[in-house]
Amino acid sequence: MTNQNPNSSSARKAAVIGAGQTGVTAALGLLDAGFAVTLYSDRDQRSLRNDVPAAGTALEFGETQQAEIALGLDPYTSRAPRHSGLSVRIAGEQNAELIAFDGNFDGYVGVAVDTRLKADERLTTFQERGGRFVVEPVTPETLDAIAGANDLTLVATGRGGLSNLFAVDPVRSVYDAPQRKLLTVTVTGLGFDEGVFAHRSPAGGGHSGFSIFAEQGEGWWGPYLHKDAGPSWAFLGWARPGSDWETRFAAADSAESALAIVKNLYRDYIDWDLPEVLATENIIEDPHSWLKGAVTPVVREGVGRTASGHVVAALGDTAVAYDPIAGQGAQGGLIQAQRLVAAATIHDGAFDEAWLAGQYADFLAARSDAANKVTRLFLSDPEFADIGGQFFATAAVDPRFASALVALLHRPQPFLAIDSVEAAGAYIQQVTGEDPAELLARFAPAGRFARSTFAPALV
Repeated sequence: MTNQNPNSSSARKAAVIGAGQTGVTAALGLLDAGFAVTLYSDRDQRSLRNDVPAAGTALEFGETQQAEIALGLDPYTSRAPRHSGLSVRIAGEQNAELIAFDGNFDGYVGVAVDTRLKADERLTTFQERGGRFVVEPVTPETLDAIAGANDLTLVATGRGGLSNLFAVDPVRSVYDAPQRKLLTVTVTGLGFDEGVFAHRSPAGGGHSGFSIFAEQGEGWWGPYLHKDAGPSWAFLGWARPGSDWETRFAAADSAESALAIVKNLYRDYIDWDLPEVLATENIIEDPHSWLKGAVTPVVREGVGRTASGHVVAALGDTAVAYDPIAGQGAQGGLIQAQRLVAAATIHDGAFDEAWLAGQYADFLAARSDAANKVTRLFLSDPEFADIGGQFFATAAVDPRFASALVALLHRPQPFLAIDSVEAAGAYIQQVTGEDPAELLARFAPAGRFARSTFAPALV
């Protein structure tokens, strides 16, 4: 995009608090739209890249990539290894192997990019184009002065930080505690050709792999672009409260121990993927290539006020914190940033509470409400148990519906109106053109999943 002299004295002034992926994307977008932008961070650029772990795997699909392109930004689809589909395996009680299907991404690809890499490159561009980068902690008190000096102030400090300035939305926030304990580690040692995970899909390493255990949790492997190692793989695991997996995840205290835990987990529970997992290696140059923790899913009000009454807007995880199981966090933040920049660019009036609240309401309706609902579906929320059972069993029978089901990660909107088994059946019929009851009648448990014969690890 063309730089429109953002440092002109006549330019509207914007401040963005937080220099993670979402914050720096919004700052760069506003800068290119003609605002004079100051971006605040409590860490300098080197530290943001090298001294912290990546905030999850940041998997993105077509709608999010289009949002980045609309801002004139690189969506990394030409640089990161591409996901062409999602391979799913579901085990029930006592780890019985029940459901297997592969959903192909139709008309879009997925890419998972190290958030430290993306934020670092966009921060460099931001400064080269005249943006002001200030390294200092921002407190509620200093935020008051910042908001008073700017026409528009966005808070993108994540789930902690300044998020308490924004009230929790009690209707949209259905959980009061984390639903899973999380463990992630990034590794090398695997390629992306058809011989990798070939037992799961003809696409091999082009499909990410998702394994669901009713009594333990979920495990995901997917292609990844690491800031130092380049094309690599990432594991992300979710442990149910009170499970054996939760105990194992808690013991991780380094990248090396995290990978060892993952390998033993696959040896004991997910042996169908074990040869590929055993072939993986730690990224030695990045001691922060792992992370453990937990997320309480919460939706906050989009507008807050400082002590003097200045309005500020919540952005990204500060506004909506998703459990990462459905990959909606990074996607939601970037889409929200793009929508806000586009609206601010053509807005002639004040960025007051009514305008900010209106933009946030539009974002919730256009993306976030549906994304939260899809996240609950993949969390096996009891409210959607019957719908989930119908969807996943049908996906095992009909490849068309398998692709439609995984497409909810790319575009969650179709799930928003589905609140009953009958509505779920109508959606299945819409996608497949077949009677949903007849499709379900053809379902049979897998019995035993195909096991990997990945030669390098076996040798």
